[in-house]
Amino acid sequence: MASIHKLLTGTYIHRTFLRPRAELLPFVGNHFVDYSSSSLQKKVASADRVSQQGKKTEEGLQGCDQKEAALDAPSPDGTSEVSFEKAIRDEAIEHFRRLKDEIVAHLRGPDGRPIQEVLMEQARVVWQFRKKEDLDKWIVTSDKTIGGRSEIFLKMSKNNRSALLYGTLSSEAPQDGDSNQSGYCAIVSRIPRGAFERKLSYDWSQFNTLYLRVRGDGRPWMVNIRQDTDFIQRKNQMYSYFMFTRGGPYWQEVKIPFSKFFFSNQGRIRDVQGPLVLDKISSIGFTLSDKVDGPFFLEIDFIGVFTDPAHTEEFAYENSPALNPRLFK
Repeated sequence: MASIHKLLTGTYIHRTFLRPRAELLPFVGNHFVDYSSSSLQKKVASADRVSQQGKKTEEGLQGCDQKEAALDAPSPDGTSEVSFEKAIRDEAIEHFRRLKDEIVAHLRGPDGRPIQEVLMEQARVVWQFRKKEDLDKWIVTSDKTIGGRSEIFLKMSKNNRSALLYGTLSSEAPQDGDSNQSGYCAIVSRIPRGAFERKLSYDWSQFNTLYLRVRGDGRPWMVNIRQDTDFIQRKNQMYSYFMFTRGGPYWQEVKIPFSKFFFSNQGRIRDVQGPLVLDKISSIGFTLSDKVDGPFFLEIDFIGVFTDPAHTEEFAYENSPALNPRLFK
């Protein structure tokens, strides 16, 4: 009896600490874990020639372990085993719930509001910064991705009423032998996602002006609006315009008509220009690249859009017949 007890104790330790854990194999599942555990146990049993009673006890322990994995109960070492099938099922249920909410909101009206309310709307705040969760809607980047030395950070202000974008700009080129230019910092909003990770877009077709309330240090920024249309030749096009900050302790209200934004690609203004498609806006961003090394900061209160009845211009830039003959047929 003592030898049988010793053998069972050794088998239990072996299957508990040496078999692969379910949480370490999220893409394999519990069946592979149980199969691997069963294979190891069979080798140990054949090598040590356990008795029939030991085999039955071992199979009983294995059956209990399978039930624990299926029910997500804690294992003997104190950690819980996650069921891969249950996680997939819960994720699918969540996405179907979000899809149902989107369909109900679409039937109710644009953005889930009555159509009369949307038509009477003259201004809309798209992004504002009142809590730390609002910062998760943005991504900061700099030339560090290519080996540069610029740094950029984003945090809430002391009174939690605005976002503070700060850092250090450095135009020193990376020592990689490939890049000869550097010195930029940028912030861009995350693309909104719907159910099943579908890309969504903002519809600003009833507005004609971008409205921001910022406070800067006198540096010029580039405002970038990215559109994502269904046409392949116009996918991920970026439209840009300048934003000049005054500096000082006072807030500044910036109003930029959408007709002023020009089409650019990889930092270069394209010869063929066209108006911005306002019902397919995917993101907005701000870029600092004025080649002035040193610290910078930009405080943002909110970013919105509004309708300026005094602005009637459709597009501020001209096209020549030689560059775009289709517009002059």
